[in-house]
Amino acid sequence: MARIDHLDAIELRVFDDMTVEVALSIMAGAGVEHLLLCDGDDERTGSVTQAELAVHRGSSGYTDRVRLRDVLGAPRPTR
Repeated sequence: MARIDHLDAIELRVFDDMTVEVALSIMAGAGVEHLLLCDGDDERTGSVTQAELAVHRGSSGYTDRVRLRDVLGAPRPTR
């Protein structure tokens, strides 16, 4: 029986309608740096990193209602 000491291979899948706030909370709780995003049909639509979300969260146009699908492929906000 193999013993697993560290779970580097964990990739969390979430729906792309999740808010950035919830996604950041999930990442912090799970100790992961990125999430795989899926649409309503559970098809992968992309991925997002904690660093990318932090940039969006820090932008002047950010609200707590911004969804992950809204930041996919969006230009990075400037500060």
